[in-house]
Amino acid sequence: MATKTDNDKRVTTGLPKTDENNPRFHFDIYAILEGSQELYLGHEVQVNVNMVETIELQTKDGNSIKKCYISPTKRRGIERRCLIWSPVKSGELLGDKLGCGIPKTCTKTDCPICMTYGGLDPGKSTLIGRLTHGGGVAIQELDPVEKQRAMHPSKLVNKNEETPIPFKREYNQPGIFYPVYNHVLSVTEKEFSAVAYAFLDALPRMGAGNPKGVSIAEENQIPLLVLDRYLVPGGKRPIISPSETNPETAIQEFLRLANDQNENIKETHFKRWIGNEALTKLQEYSCQFVDTYLQE
Repeated sequence: MATKTDNDKRVTTGLPKTDENNPRFHFDIYAILEGSQELYLGHEVQVNVNMVETIELQTKDGNSIKKCYISPTKRRGIERRCLIWSPVKSGELLGDKLGCGIPKTCTKTDCPICMTYGGLDPGKSTLIGRLTHGGGVAIQELDPVEKQRAMHPSKLVNKNEETPIPFKREYNQPGIFYPVYNHVLSVTEKEFSAVAYAFLDALPRMGAGNPKGVSIAEENQIPLLVLDRYLVPGGKRPIISPSETNPETAIQEFLRLANDQNENIKETHFKRWIGNEALTKLQEYSCQFVDTYLQE
């Protein structure tokens, strides 16, 4: 008779089991964001110049180009902070109420932040996140603009009364389009509500320093936005090639892919919302997050 050994042990996720009334799905958010003004996303500092993050790539025709970049890790950090700093009815911030912050996350499976974004308590526990971020490579091939800025106000006063030295900072130019994507693995609609809230709340807070903010770009007054909830991936993924440099071509490709879906798949297995319907659905999920975690 066979006996169990250490090799027979199975690694589990540690996540609580859900019931049939609260099923798990995969969710995807696809969007094209637009910078409404100059945008600074810090990357590195050279001599007296703060550099923005850029990426170099080779196009399909073999040309080498350089583009501005909103890295997925930066978007992830901004979204997490939006959840941590969200206001609770009691007068607290959600992070203070839950004992969850940065870098000290709580890693609890019932924490609406850690359950999707993941968490790490060094030496004690780890909770693997189920949300991944992608995209962020600008469409237009526009070099960053360098502008002179005054010293930060906190450094204007010093004991020696020295004259502050101005510095220069690079900015992404206004009007750049950034295709971005959020992918969530095996979450309930209640869990996804935190992702929807963070995605929408982070838009006007995107960037470092000031000014900040991006918006969801529109075509004919319709948001370039797609939301998928699925067990079966029943539609083409509206992902724009980083090689594309023409905004109009990119928008048309986004819309073409968004509308290319298998109509024969059951709605319980695949559901896609596009444009205003996608925005409305994300807002509904955001309201669910507020009612569940902020107004209780």
